[in-house]
Amino acid sequence: MRAGPGRTVAGRYRVTDRAGGSRLLAVDAATGARVLLEGVELPEVLVPELAGSVEFEGSRWLDPQAVLAEATAVLAALPEHPRLRQSFAVLAEEGTVWAAVELPSGVPLTEPAADGPMDPYRVAELAADLAGALVAVHRAGLVHGGVLAERVLVCEDGAALLGSPALGAVEEALARELGGADGRRWGQARAGLVGAVAERWPPELLAEVPTAGPAADLWALGVLLHRLLTGQGPFPDQTPTVLYTAVRAGQRLDSAACGPLRPLVDRLLAPAPAERPTAEQAREWLAELLAGAPEPYRSEPEHEVLPVLRPSWPLVRRQRRAADPVAVDHGRHARAAERRPSALVPVLLVGGVLAAMVAAMAAVVLLNG
Repeated sequence: MRAGPGRTVAGRYRVTDRAGGSRLLAVDAATGARVLLEGVELPEVLVPELAGSVEFEGSRWLDPQAVLAEATAVLAALPEHPRLRQSFAVLAEEGTVWAAVELPSGVPLTEPAADGPMDPYRVAELAADLAGALVAVHRAGLVHGGVLAERVLVCEDGAALLGSPALGAVEEALARELGGADGRRWGQARAGLVGAVAERWPPELLAEVPTAGPAADLWALGVLLHRLLTGQGPFPDQTPTVLYTAVRAGQRLDSAACGPLRPLVDRLLAPAPAERPTAEQAREWLAELLAGAPEPYRSEPEHEVLPVLRPSWPLVRRQRRAADPVAVDHGRHARAAERRPSALVPVLLVGGVLAAMVAAMAAVVLLNG
């Protein structure tokens, strides 16, 4: 990416910072709005007549006109939807095709996904938003081609915003320009653009005659859900060859860890496009699941309650009922105590005897005296 902070792209978008990868933060000079520029680099092609030229060193960038025409047509047909990121323009400059899209506040889905498997009902909420955006795209007769975690924005209100299909249209058009009618060359060119990413390689794109329709977006949604729910993709994606072999053979990881979303994930990853649900059917299924979702568990009370000191004895003495067996036992012990002789009786008897003896002796002394 040759553009950087301080540069102006296409005479309109002033770059303020880099956003990682092939993305730039910019300000639209015409409106003052902040935008995100997502770029795809054009390959350099050899030009025999320029061989040995000091200025071009025998090569130049691929002519972007056909790519721009296709991407612009996609943007013109794209409907507005609250869960679909708005696109403003597609342009080319200095060997890069840029798509200018809106920049709302939020974080890429890759950030929460990096913490490990996500809560299934939270994933269902995000998936319902994405499915709603795909419904609008498919009704317009388009294929999104970019249902990826890095192209999903989680907004401040928690809703998911699906990225613009403009970037996917640029990649697909560029692959066709580079590969031409040769399916092998097309596959190699597309692999170089999109990489070994299972979301981008449904079985129908690995057939002898590759075809991609709306069902390819549902495949991508299924792969994405598997990643969010389990922390890893359903297919090995170390290299394109390994990925292609696994997808063709249907060798994927078990989806048991997907929990309540397992039935939907299995249907989305059906090998045959006709066996996958439509975006509308997926959204309805998710809405039904969320309608029966359990209430969130709260580990702490909402408000801190100060402890109340209470006496260890009861404030009101409990009255025992006559039929209470404990009260009967206590009464029995009380009556037995009443019948038991007092321990003072012997003492009083001895004292009385001694007093009588002292009185008798005193009387004898008085008589003799």
